This record gives sequence, structure tokens and C-alpha cells, in this order.
Amino acid sequence: MKVLHLITPILFGLTMATAAHAEDKVLRIATEGAFYPGNFTKPDGSLDGFEIELAKDLCTRMKVTCEIAAQDWDGLIPSLNAGKYDAIMASMSITDKRLEVVDFSIPYIRVSLAFATMGDGPLADLPGTGTVVNLDDEAAAGPAIAALHEALKGKTIGAQTATVGVDYLTKAFGGDITLNEYKSAEQSDLDLLAGRVDAVFAGAPILAASLSKPEMKGVKIAGYTLSGSMFGRGAGVAVRKGDDALKTDFNEAIRAAAADGTMSKLFVKWYGIDLTPEWK
Repeated sequence: MKVLHLITPILFGLTMATAAHAEDKVLRIATEGAFYPGNFTKPDGSLDGFEIELAKDLCTRMKVTCEIAAQDWDGLIPSLNAGKYDAIMASMSITDKRLEVVDFSIPYIRVSLAFATMGDGPLADLPGTGTVVNLDDEAAAGPAIAALHEALKGKTIGAQTATVGVDYLTKAFGGDITLNEYKSAEQSDLDLLAGRVDAVFAGAPILAASLSKPEMKGVKIAGYTLSGSMFGRGAGVAVRKGDDALKTDFNEAIRAAAADGTMSKLFVKWYGIDLTPEWK
């Protein structure tokens, strides 16, 4: 009996120590710190943005302590695989090429494209503003695209060359619109401000970054925001190959943040629209 009494507190102490150790775990997350509003560096050197707030929320759910640091884009994956970081949250798209060297969580940003136009321009009242349409749902998307098609007839739309945006506009609207292609978002923004295009079609995060600039204060998002598998798989948390436990933890935390509305609130705060993914 004395032996049993001695073992019980020892086992209890070990259990408590293990639990405390789990909660004291530090998770090192890398971000770019230069992609407003997803992640950016403030004048005081601190990091802020959608992904910074989401990362902190996910870490709380995972019961780990977050250390978030900025890393140049080209060094993100090499630094992860070298063990400098445990994960990457930097609006990094899930692609087959990247999956050769890292693993990804489920996506936490849905790839969505939208139209930006002058607030007093001819397309300011495009139908569907504030509504996300999934192009994979043909029954729901059909009427929305028909309404957009009618409104865009005869208009000039700008988009960045060699992107899914150009591919989609060409396929969906063909010769009913004039398509101007640009090498950068800055170039298309300038033509929008100058009235040389009626709208710019680009990724919602890119448009959010453009609209944050003082010179773009007269520009607004208008019309349906479009999503679907044709635009890609979205952005996820990158982890080292084989780190299945951490990937599972992130997956569970991301689903929980979506289920209780946290992700939706953060998206609306930073992007002005809900880009929460839809998972099967």
C-alpha cells in the first residue's frame, strides 16, 4: 500500500508536467511581412494583418505559443526546411510544385477574383456587390455570370497578363469586352484612374492592397466576387514534409476558426469580404 501511495503522486506529477510542457511549446511561424493586408510590417517594426491575427488565434486553439517572424519570400521555404521555422503563413498558394518540397494544411484563404472600378464610373453599380459566387456550382453561378455579362458588354477590362483572370475573362466574355493586359497591378491601377479601362479584374487580396493606397480612394469593389477550382486551391499553412501531426493540428484549428465565425470576421475586417474556404 505504501508503494501505491508513493506511485500515485509521482504519476500525477508526470501527467501535470506533460500537460504543462505541451502548453509551453513554442511554434515558430514565418511570414513575409510585406503583403498588405494579409501580412505586413508596421512603422514600429511589429507585424500585423489578417494572417498575423489568424495565426495567433490558431495557436491559441492549438495551445501553443506563437513566435511570428518576417522572412524574405524567396527564403521562406528554404528556412522552413532548414528547421529555422515550423510553419509558413504568408498567403502561399498550394501548388503541385510546392507540394514536392513541403506539405500544406487545408486552405485558409479561398482564391477569389473581383472587379475594381471607379466609385463614380459606369460600372459602379455592377450586380452582386458583396456576394461570392462559386463557379463550381453551375446552377447558382449561371444567373450571376449572365448578369455580369450583360453589364460588362462593350466595356474595357484590365487584368494582369498570364493569369487565371485573363483566362477566365476570355472564356466567359470573349469578344463582348475589350481586354487590356498588364504586366503589373500598378500599371492597371494607373489606367483605371486615368479612365482608360472601366474596371480591373484581379485577386481579391491584390485589390485590397491596391485600394489601401491614398491615390485609390475613389475606387471600389463592385459586382460579384468569383471563386472556384479553376482559380486554384487557395493558400494554406506550409509545414515540413512528414510533419503530419502539426498539419493535423492546423487543419483542426482552421476548421474550428471557420465554424465559430472567427475567420469570417477577420476576412471582413481586413479584406472587406468573406474569403473563408469551402471544404469537402
